[in-house]
Amino acid sequence: MPKVTSADGTTIVYERDGDGPPLILVDGAMCHRGGGPMRALAARLRHAFTVHAYDRRGRGESTDTPPYAVAREVEDLRALIAEAGGEAHVYAISSGAALALAAASSGPGIARLALYEPPFTAEAEAESGTRRREYTERLTGLLAAGRRGDAVALFMTNVGVPPQAVEGMRGGPGWSAMEAIAPTLAYDDALLGDGRVPRALASAVTVPTLVLSGGASPEALRHAAKATADAIPQAEHRTLDGQTHDVSPDALAPVLTTFFAGG
Repeated sequence: MPKVTSADGTTIVYERDGDGPPLILVDGAMCHRGGGPMRALAARLRHAFTVHAYDRRGRGESTDTPPYAVAREVEDLRALIAEAGGEAHVYAISSGAALALAAASSGPGIARLALYEPPFTAEAEAESGTRRREYTERLTGLLAAGRRGDAVALFMTNVGVPPQAVEGMRGGPGWSAMEAIAPTLAYDDALLGDGRVPRALASAVTVPTLVLSGGASPEALRHAAKATADAIPQAEHRTLDGQTHDVSPDALAPVLTTFFAGG
């Protein structure tokens, strides 16, 4: 696999396919090239773009360099943009959208930006802030104690997976792979900050941006997508009918193709 070296020496491994303008795909929590939605999406975009899918630091075949900082992950993405020729389109999903937003606000290099359901909180609700702090404290404690499986279970229940389903997954073949990248849950948590839409970052994004949400997704995610788009000067919000947070590549790819082509 091709690789780039980030500013702090971290090796970022990626795969490249297709022909056309460069497009970088950014995963959300618990996902990487070998386990997540991006390979299927890349297969549907390769006819129009040179698609780069990569393992974020601490996942898959990429290395890691502690201590973590959001700025280091931004540098990882910028290293890929440089490798792709200095400018690229970027599509990012879930907490990966928070990373892409931070990168787009920090300087040139991103031609067009598409985000799918960044999991921010649309309103500054006291209850939401309390839940965010409690989750961060529990996650930090579990990871510090080496309880990776419990950290994965905490994340899953936090995003709405029923506890009984989580317990059933613990004995499944994919659980050990999730435990292996459990420390990166703290990275995604850091990317989301206090959970609210980062309006200062969003207002600094100067490129055309498309923020998407699924029509069948939870109301909180749909509201957050709309609030994120409202905070970005050149952003449009669009709803994909019938889609959830687990968006279908078949529904997503045509929308991205049209947007990144300038439509």
